[in-house]
Amino acid sequence: MKWKKVLKTIGNVITNLLFFVLVITALFVISVRASGGEPTLLGYQFKTVLSGSMEPEIQTGSIIAVKPVGEMTRFNEGDIVTFRIKEDILVTHRITEVSKDGKRYITKGDNNGGPDLEPVLAENIVAEYTGLTVPYVGYAAYFSGTKQGVALMLILPGLILLGYSMISIWQAIRQIEKGTENSFSGR
Repeated sequence: MKWKKVLKTIGNVITNLLFFVLVITALFVISVRASGGEPTLLGYQFKTVLSGSMEPEIQTGSIIAVKPVGEMTRFNEGDIVTFRIKEDILVTHRITEVSKDGKRYITKGDNNGGPDLEPVLAENIVAEYTGLTVPYVGYAAYFSGTKQGVALMLILPGLILLGYSMISIWQAIRQIEKGTENSFSGR
């Protein structure tokens, strides 16, 4: 009898966990789509790191939290910033030199041999790195931005929850049938 309670509790935890994962996944996908591909939480944006230019501090495949910036001329040597180099390409590198007027920055990836070829204009800086890095999650986040990823992220947790529910219902029916057989054979 004690094992049945333990198993029932484990089953309830698994069901709630799967439901929670489904809801969080749906909210994540909706957030990514609504913000044009950039998930945002409490004013912070989460960027996927696709290169090793900032290793070892920021690993390839990580997600980093960045804070969108207001004033672009307040950065110092050593700050890590995210800046736009083309319309749809963002780079996160460390500032190695600041111009006297504070409007241009020389940047370099920690793992790169030399500084970036072009100075970064202050107006091209979009965010500052907060120091928060979640390793390897960026691979999943990048995949979730694709059509296949969106479909998988929404469908898979639902299918798992549905399958688990079907198993639970089948077990309950078996238990009811077993109880019915016992009550008939006991008469």
